[in-house]
Amino acid sequence: MKPFKPTFYYLYAQIMKTKTIKKDKVNIITLGCSKNMVDSEVLSGQLLANDIDTVHENKKLDHNIVIINTCGFIDKAKEESINTILDNVDLKKKGKLDKVFVTGCLSERYKSNLEQEIPEVDAYFGTMELPLILKRFEADYKGELIGERLLSTPQHYAYMKISEGCNRTCSFCAIPLMRGQHVSRTIESIVSEAKSLVQRGVKEVMLIAQELTYYGLDIYKKRELPKLLNALADVEGLEWIRLHYAYPSKFPLEIIDVMKERSNICNYLDMPLQHASNNMLKVMKRQITREEMEELVGEIRSRIPDICLRTTLISGFPGETREDVEELKTFLQKMKFDRVGIFTYSHEEQTSAHDLVDNISAEEKEERAQEIMEVQQDISLEKNMQKVGKVFKVLVDKKESGRYLGRTEFDSVEVDNEVIINSTKKLAIGEFVNVKITKAFDYDLEGEVVE
Repeated sequence: MKPFKPTFYYLYAQIMKTKTIKKDKVNIITLGCSKNMVDSEVLSGQLLANDIDTVHENKKLDHNIVIINTCGFIDKAKEESINTILDNVDLKKKGKLDKVFVTGCLSERYKSNLEQEIPEVDAYFGTMELPLILKRFEADYKGELIGERLLSTPQHYAYMKISEGCNRTCSFCAIPLMRGQHVSRTIESIVSEAKSLVQRGVKEVMLIAQELTYYGLDIYKKRELPKLLNALADVEGLEWIRLHYAYPSKFPLEIIDVMKERSNICNYLDMPLQHASNNMLKVMKRQITREEMEELVGEIRSRIPDICLRTTLISGFPGETREDVEELKTFLQKMKFDRVGIFTYSHEEQTSAHDLVDNISAEEKEERAQEIMEVQQDISLEKNMQKVGKVFKVLVDKKESGRYLGRTEFDSVEVDNEVIINSTKKLAIGEFVNVKITKAFDYDLEGEVVE
């Protein structure tokens, strides 16, 4: 019998057969805020339910498809998103990726421009086009999976989105352009998701939205965040509930009353104020004055004296004067917020502030931001020093360089203080321990586990 000699067609068939045997693996890269992270987790859950291998931020680099969930909020975020797209397009050109898809806020806002500038991307999708993404994978959107996600966070905490979009008209903000008008989820769906998360080991949920206090106005015709909080506080096993992104204008103080009554709602409130000068607040269209903000903060603290208040500010808004900066610094010294974050102003197309002259240089914006944060640094150290000698319930988040790191109820993930935990015993990630604070730093604490 003659020895077998494979023909060209036989070899071609074998190669094609090998290719079809290899299963697609999707890597999702998430940029921007926690709301984007939740969107990526939901997308992952849908893909996995359709038997499509999916991972977040894959370090093994054994995937052949990438979905980039972009941010389009400010210039720095847009630049990071574009660079990430270009990096993955380059990998595709080198044959290391088969497909690159782009979704999220940048894609929602600049889809037509991106299609022209970076045509190598296989498809661009907006923020609300999950079914269209799934269609590209010949996958079905499974409505019964609402609330089911592949968590990209450690299993003991999760972000939970209670609404989408925003009806506010702040002059600097492009979020309504990318996320649309405010749409609340039902209380039942949110509670159901919380129960599901608890069953998976989640002990803390961070409630997020573009605007928390607006919750319920569209579907219940009144602000129903207090009712939602009570319903979530009833979920057995949910030990911490944390509130992010509450708008100060017309703030419903009933939220604070529920926080005070329910032990598993953290005494923590993230309330972005953006500025303190009435001149700036007016042109920012914040619908509140400095005097009203001071009154609101005073009322909140009168109801819960030990509440942790976090705020976010903007430096270098068009027309901001040295007097405005000094007024903001004075405001911080008077209010003594526990946590402060600051952004430099980004001149965004299609916002009403874009009609103003962006007359402050990038360098000056950064200098003003640094100047403001130096004021807050002293306040933060002062407040941390007051915690020395006291015992706090701390959630163990991770172990790094042989040390355990955790958080008190007054600290959210990544943006706030960490507690360096000294322990002679092995601690489990995700467990609660009592820690006596022994040292205080500008933005962190250190302490020892006590029985």
